[in-house]
Amino acid sequence: MDMNDFNHKVIEEFRANGGQVGGMFEGSPMVLLTHRGAKSGTERTTPLMSRVGDEGTLYIFASKAGAPTSPDWFHNVVANPQVTVEYGTESFPATAEPLAGAERDKIYAAQAQAWPQFADYAAKTDRTIPVVALRRN
Repeated sequence: MDMNDFNHKVIEEFRANGGQVGGMFEGSPMVLLTHRGAKSGTERTTPLMSRVGDEGTLYIFASKAGAPTSPDWFHNVVANPQVTVEYGTESFPATAEPLAGAERDKIYAAQAQAWPQFADYAAKTDRTIPVVALRRN
């Protein structure tokens, strides 16, 4: 199964079950991020693990499982930061804001503590994995 088929199945399951998915993501906090292609302008939806911060902000992580390059969705939100977020049964417009420095490090460390695979992803790559805040519009 290619990644598009896999993502399509996760998106369908998320929407059919009020934001819950099973399989490898069972129990994981998930969002669906709808974003526009940086070059094409085509709208795409990507399922991602997320984290809810103390103040209620949602965060997503451009880990790409520790690959040497960031995922396409990250390049898209840098170019076009206006996105739509589906979280649970809620859908809302947001601005995607990449974080830097101590703020980024704090959020990533919390995610890696809660979900150890994120520590593994960071160990597998030489790049700093971007953290993106999804700020409601």
